[in-house]
Amino acid sequence: MRWTEIRQQYPDQWLVIDALEAHTQGNRRKLDQMTVVEICPDGATAYERYRELHQQHPEREFYFVHTSREELDIRERHWLGLRRKYATHSA
Repeated sequence: MRWTEIRQQYPDQWLVIDALEAHTQGNRRKLDQMTVVEICPDGATAYERYRELHQQHPEREFYFVHTSREELDIRERHWLGLRRKYATHSA
């Protein structure tokens, strides 16, 4: 689905979505095709569910969004350093 279709089908709702097709344009992530993974009662629940799903499936591209936004404004951030799960402890 495209964002306009999702907004029509799920008006004024918090959602967790999965980007099926996406690309980067400048420093923004553009989602071409996505699917709704979960409908949430509020932003805090959507964020928690997003975190759980991201931990379970780190290779997938999840986002938590509200359908009141006409357009998605997803900015890419480039991380420096290691993520905690890949870091090793020295004895």
